[in-house]
Amino acid sequence: MATSMGIPTITNTITITGTGTGTGMGMTGTAMTESLSLSALYRLQTFLSPAFPVGAFTYSHGLEQAVDRGDVTSAAELIPWLEDVLRFGAGRSDAILLKESLRAASGGDAEALAELRALGLALQPSKERHLETSAQGTAFAGAIARSWLPGRSTRAADLCREILAADDDPWPYPVAVGLACAAHDIPGDAALIAWLHAFSANIVSAAMRTVPLGQTESQTVLARIEPVIFDVAEEAAASGLDDLGTSTFLADIASMAHETQYSRLFRS
Repeated sequence: MATSMGIPTITNTITITGTGTGTGMGMTGTAMTESLSLSALYRLQTFLSPAFPVGAFTYSHGLEQAVDRGDVTSAAELIPWLEDVLRFGAGRSDAILLKESLRAASGGDAEALAELRALGLALQPSKERHLETSAQGTAFAGAIARSWLPGRSTRAADLCREILAADDDPWPYPVAVGLACAAHDIPGDAALIAWLHAFSANIVSAAMRTVPLGQTESQTVLARIEPVIFDVAEEAAASGLDDLGTSTFLADIASMAHETQYSRLFRS
């Protein structure tokens, strides 16, 4: 992968306080409180923005098939569908992978990161879901290598530059994001919330085009799932690899059936 000059860091910080009660990465006591540099906030928003060149808008995570067969026909039906995917499906599982990847990269553990990279690809339940995570993850890693290599020297930053210069093998999306967050000193709590929000917002965007939903309905869905996102982020922060697993069978089957759906807007 091509590399770029390192990016400088602005060190001004803000304090973010949430409502979690866990004891995961930065979550202690009765609230989530962490310091986030303005540079880290800017980069986190950039990395998970719809404008970041990973092609997220081309994936529906099986929702297009669920809409086609009549399982999701309104905002009211989308909310429980999305909540289940977050709590029991790829939302939770990917959040754990992101957290573990951030932790491994922060410690400079290349071997653990390589294992997470392989695991993230192996866990996918269908061909299209494998494409969804690998295409986005590899595009994300490439964009980081070309434009967003860290300019400072830490174990995570050095590992990021070394790995991204070494090969072009596929990356599962959450593992690539975890590496970049560690390299740019983005705290785990903030990364998990932003990841789960971006994941959810992309599914809601797909629903706007397939159900279809209006803009107000779409924002209502995102407002309703805010506490779900905080719950899942808290659980992921307190979980490990032994806790990985999903039970969203209908969503997984939808992603399989989507491969042969006659008329499709999305790649998954």
